[in-house]
Amino acid sequence: MAFLDEFQHLKIQKTMDFLDEFQHLKMQLDEIKLATDDFANNNVIGVGGFGKVYKGSFHRSKGPCVAAFKRLDRVHGQGDLEFWKEILMLSRYTHENIISLLGYCDEDGEKILAYEYSSRGSLDRHLGSTALTWTQRLKICLEVARGLSYLHDPRETQQRVLHRDIKSSNILLDENWKAKLSDLGLSKIGPANQKNSVLVTNVAGSYGYIDPLYMETYTLTKESDVYSFGVVLFEVLCGRVCYQFSNGEWKVLVPMWRKSYKRKNLDEIIFQHLKQQTDWSSLEAFSHIAYQCLKSREKRPTMAEVVGKLENALEFQESYDDIRESKDYGAIAKTVVPPLIYGSEEELYMLLSKGIVWFSVNKNGEHIEMISAVECSTPTLTSSDYDRYSKEISRFGDGSYLAYGGKFKAHIRTRFLSPGITYTVNLVFKFLHTRKHSSERTYLPLRYRLQGEISYSYSYLALEREDGWMMVELYHFIGDKRNFDKAIQFNSKVYGDDLIVDSIEFRPMEKVESEAVEEVEDMQPTSESDKDWEQKLPKDYEQIIKWSKDSMEWTTKKELYIHFCKGFLINNGEEWFSLHENGKKCYMLPARAILKESDWRWKPARESRFEEVACDPFTSFGIVCTIKSKILSPETKYACYLVFKITKDHHVFEAPTKVMDKDFHLNARHVADFWFIYLHSPPPPIIRSKLERSTRHNQFNRHKMKGLPQQRNDGWMEVQVWEFTTSTITEMISMRFHFINSASRSLIGLTIQGIEFKPMIMRDQAVTLRPRETNT
Repeated sequence: MAFLDEFQHLKIQKTMDFLDEFQHLKMQLDEIKLATDDFANNNVIGVGGFGKVYKGSFHRSKGPCVAAFKRLDRVHGQGDLEFWKEILMLSRYTHENIISLLGYCDEDGEKILAYEYSSRGSLDRHLGSTALTWTQRLKICLEVARGLSYLHDPRETQQRVLHRDIKSSNILLDENWKAKLSDLGLSKIGPANQKNSVLVTNVAGSYGYIDPLYMETYTLTKESDVYSFGVVLFEVLCGRVCYQFSNGEWKVLVPMWRKSYKRKNLDEIIFQHLKQQTDWSSLEAFSHIAYQCLKSREKRPTMAEVVGKLENALEFQESYDDIRESKDYGAIAKTVVPPLIYGSEEELYMLLSKGIVWFSVNKNGEHIEMISAVECSTPTLTSSDYDRYSKEISRFGDGSYLAYGGKFKAHIRTRFLSPGITYTVNLVFKFLHTRKHSSERTYLPLRYRLQGEISYSYSYLALEREDGWMMVELYHFIGDKRNFDKAIQFNSKVYGDDLIVDSIEFRPMEKVESEAVEEVEDMQPTSESDKDWEQKLPKDYEQIIKWSKDSMEWTTKKELYIHFCKGFLINNGEEWFSLHENGKKCYMLPARAILKESDWRWKPARESRFEEVACDPFTSFGIVCTIKSKILSPETKYACYLVFKITKDHHVFEAPTKVMDKDFHLNARHVADFWFIYLHSPPPPIIRSKLERSTRHNQFNRHKMKGLPQQRNDGWMEVQVWEFTTSTITEMISMRFHFINSASRSLIGLTIQGIEFKPMIMRDQAVTLRPRETNT
């Protein structure tokens, strides 16, 4: 009995201590009745799980105060526990994005909480409003995320708070649209010094927002709040709450939203009013993090990570708004020399779209900016050549810059880039002395680096532009602002490469949804469901069977067709025959049939179709062969591929390989007598802005071009070295090419299996990024 008395005494003492801690918040019931006109119905501003909420005015020491009074009504399911917990939480956890508790009343059976008044009410009321802009929506989501991140990882306490009831109706908005998280009555407390807080508890929360794993296992974690917040993010994007009443039942819309995102079809769910005002990069960043919040528990981000992603989305949108609302075009026009003459904003836009000196606008409204080399470079030498070429050929009034030996430094400052757009950074130039470049690309061993970096980057091939200038791609860049401010040091390695440098160009890259390209794919067995197999089986299949090295077993023509698609050795194992999926013939020759034996080291290789490969030439090698045209399909365009592997340091092979046609002068079968291929081609370096460091960059493909190596399904690499078209009368097709490393480097580490001839087909290319065409 003494023990029970002592326990009761301690419990009473603890309660008294608890009440003393919050004594300064206590309010009189009469004061609240006066403020709310005795809880008049016309002062009701909302109803929630706690009860009705009333608006009221009362006086404090600092002057008049407007508050929201939440009056407990146990009919709605909450009671004393939620009441005292709300007082505890809102008193100890204070943050600018968590609603503030002004006071409480516990008198005459009434339990009332007084909060700071949020004049615009809860977020759910504004989801479908056309007055709520995308920028405002982003700010609201970011502010809530910051408040929730504080609860999950508070800095000044040792306990983490799990809210348990994150939903749009618990997000309150003041007159300035500032968001505050409310309703902590259902929250749970866990230790903050643990990476993961896992609490086993009865399920609480609101329909449509509750973490499915929490409902299934009764285990509550901070990731449960993250899930609920992800639902809110989708509500903001879609302009509606996450459930609807249909066919006599309530339906949760979250699965449909997730499916639309996975199909990359946000258009079918996004609030239509937002489409015209939303920056694409901002929308992409926002929808990506919203979807991440809804993934399986272990894959969800922390709220701190969500804050970072939403900050990025807001930065994209705010920069976009600056350009879209002010258009900046008037400011840009003022910098033009000579001044532009225009009568309207539309006329000005048309002038800019056509290109004005260093600035133009493409059809999507994205900015292309070119910085004069003279403006960004400091000449270290004077030259009559510079004076002679300077103003004759430059598009800039201040001329071009003569870079001796390709050596110069450029400090590049842009002012009008479109934020969030992927740019290629290009050097635009001409050679001082005329150079032979029979192919569309010419060799320029340019090395360069950003100021402050130790290692150099290399760019070997320059492309001739339609305007007569040469262009070499230096970097890929994604900016979070309109300005780029970096210095680049250029240092060509080959003597005599004197360059007339026109400008540094920032050109947007675009997504190409569908582009018809000539493409050759690896061979793959055709499935038995191929309905057109009979038409694809070669008419001379009986003759082809006789070529096979091994006896071929088949009972039906369908089996024979599948065998043809898989491929087999012919002519005593010295060649390989297969059938492409479009029914065209394919043909492969081994290394020994095309290479000079004494120039190579030969070794057996099980991974080769011919069980032998050629290895380690010096700095060059030749390919010579003649094939019978009847082994290929007539009137068909073919590509010839070098099939190879690199077994040593790939860096050695980054310089392009020059391919020379030894028979060019005998029959003009090419437009050039030499061209370039890559045996290894890394993508251009990426300049990482502040934004890029904090977001996962969407990897893009380089514009598809001939001469870049591709990975095959059989583990080997291939690169196209030639193309030709068969006829119905030509009997023999000959090849005589010479390959030489353009940097005179050793080719030790190169292994060749052979060459393969495959038909070129037209196919829709998947989404890639390529430089946009523009008049500059």
